[in-house]
Amino acid sequence: MNRLTLAVLSVFLPLGTALAQVPDDLPTPSFPHRWQLNLQTPASPVMEQMVSFHNMLLWVITIISLFVLGLLIYCALKFNERVNPVPSKTTHNTLIEVIWTAVPVLILAAIAIPSYRLLFLADRIENAEMTLKITGNQWYWSYEYPESEISFDAIAVPDNKIDPKKGQHRLLEVDNPVVLPVDTPVRLIMTATDVIHAWTIPAFGVKTDTVPGRTNESWVRATKIGKFYGQCSELCGVDHSFMPIVVQVVSKEQYQQWVASKKQQASAEPTTQLASAQN
Repeated sequence: MNRLTLAVLSVFLPLGTALAQVPDDLPTPSFPHRWQLNLQTPASPVMEQMVSFHNMLLWVITIISLFVLGLLIYCALKFNERVNPVPSKTTHNTLIEVIWTAVPVLILAAIAIPSYRLLFLADRIENAEMTLKITGNQWYWSYEYPESEISFDAIAVPDNKIDPKKGQHRLLEVDNPVVLPVDTPVRLIMTATDVIHAWTIPAFGVKTDTVPGRTNESWVRATKIGKFYGQCSELCGVDHSFMPIVVQVVSKEQYQQWVASKKQQASAEPTTQLASAQN
């Protein structure tokens, strides 16, 4: 067995191990479906708070809408020309004016308190155990794990290679998905090389712009194991719709195995290049 064969095996064997350690048949705990009426199932503390805030606001706006509708119906029936041919000339009512000024202020104050708490939670990064650097490019994503010295690009899988039988989805699959450990606070550092992109995972409650020459931060702590999908959410050019995001959340043990296999794969690549040059 010559050096070239050994070098090739040293690359593909770790790669096969890595693929085996991150199963292809991971569940999709949160995925949009036809006629969906609510948000995706949350898979992070931030998204859980967003869903709760959304549900609370839904009650508030429903009550306000019904109240305003009731007032409109009451005015239409009580003060129309047929029922009330001689209109009142009253122009001011101090009590009513105080009420319609104070009540909306109180409602907005009640909404502002949980809103600011949610903004603080989404923006504050505490005790992150690892960092993921995300770079937006026209039109693909680049990822770096600074602590592990791992980096790769994630490019959309073309339509002719999508296999629905394997649970793959058109315009949502990538060749190199992000892998994160479950229940681990992760600092997300984002930038771009060309134009503004937006790294968005609805189930995580993360939607942050990647801006050239600037670094934005966010964070995530995935609470569910599985495969989560997202897409670029800024109009970044002609192939904007071909920038999907796939995050595979695995157990901490599987994540450590994935890191080890990636490092082994990276260390074997120079050997392959040397063997190719010599042959």
